[in-house]
Amino acid sequence: MLTSKERRFFGRLLSSGGILAYFVIAAEFIIMISPFAFFFYSVFNPLFQALSATPATRWLVAFYLPHMVYPPSLFLEVVRAVGSVMFVAGALVFLICAGQVYLGKLLKSGAVSRGLYVMIRHPQYVGLAVCGAGMSILWPRFLTLVTLWIMMVLYYFLARDEERRMTEQFGESYREYMARTGMFLPRAIEQPLATAAAKLVPRTGRWAAATLAVGAVLLGMGFGLRALTVAQLPTATKGGVTLVSILPEDDSYLPGAVKALTDPARKLPGGLVLNPGEKYLGYLMPVDYVMQGMIADTGLPWHLYKQHHTAEMIADWVIHPYRHLRQPPVPIAQVAAGLDPAKARRTICPLGIDDPAMDCAHCPYRRVVLLRVETGAGDASPRELFSTTARRAAAGFLDMDVRSGKVLDATGTGPETAWQNVPTPVF
Repeated sequence: MLTSKERRFFGRLLSSGGILAYFVIAAEFIIMISPFAFFFYSVFNPLFQALSATPATRWLVAFYLPHMVYPPSLFLEVVRAVGSVMFVAGALVFLICAGQVYLGKLLKSGAVSRGLYVMIRHPQYVGLAVCGAGMSILWPRFLTLVTLWIMMVLYYFLARDEERRMTEQFGESYREYMARTGMFLPRAIEQPLATAAAKLVPRTGRWAAATLAVGAVLLGMGFGLRALTVAQLPTATKGGVTLVSILPEDDSYLPGAVKALTDPARKLPGGLVLNPGEKYLGYLMPVDYVMQGMIADTGLPWHLYKQHHTAEMIADWVIHPYRHLRQPPVPIAQVAAGLDPAKARRTICPLGIDDPAMDCAHCPYRRVVLLRVETGAGDASPRELFSTTARRAAAGFLDMDVRSGKVLDATGTGPETAWQNVPTPVF
């Protein structure tokens, strides 16, 4: 039999390990654009593949917010911006509060009761939870929501264990501190909530009910945001082809682009063939769109983990939530060095067009990256194409002049992305 001390030790070890696992999984958005991407995926991709193998668990690797596509409404733009604020603010709160704790230990000044500790007993855990929620918006896999839920439950048990130890160490003074503060919220807010919960739920099932309630809220919000995103995505459908635009200024090009692709009198150049009877989902984007490698392997420039711009892209991702959707990392770096933005963009044009007379801000060329989609339904509605149970695989890409409808070139690809068979964002 384990002693009480040993049970506490293993409980803290398990809780800390679970919290660490959350932050590792949620930090995928940072790791996948770094040179360490395939070290990470050598460990975690088997998990992602196992989850995506069956419809019952495939939703866990799906995304519930736009990631590659510019948010299609002001509300979703605000949600994404709030994610950045929560990520930064939560991290700052945790670091400041952790600094207070360790400085108190170093100076042997007793339990910390200043700063945010005046109102709540565990602001460092609140900071981590807020930071974690922000990370879940920055990298919105359902899996991050589930692990965030688990992490919040573990925080509660870690906090309870800390309070037992502090009570043993400081006695009555810590009990008085507990009586005037809240655990995770100010007492004036937390106490009425606890009283209301006590009236609704029997004591024996209170924490199980609270755990289920937190999970229901997190997953309910996730599925609600996903349904809202799918409903608002700008699309155009003709035949078995549906196109969605990455940027809002390209929405007007969708009808003409899908008409040009499905014209029965037109044979696409290159090695791309659209088979009758199959369903295709295409993304209309600038030809130098930074994240096209997440949809299909369109070439080495879009293998972001090989481009050595990790720090710039992460900072841009967090501080400027939408700039990376409009401009690839090389021009961003060149502009930072004082070069003209239009010239910087021309020098890396995948089509090889370096025409000083052409305004890159009004470029007529777009790339369409196509996925072959297998759904359980006969229709090709956006709801079915973006379903968490649908199976999608890269089919190829083509470049076209969206003003004239002329297709310049088309290339068939294998089913994998620039990250090989790692499940990547759908929108």
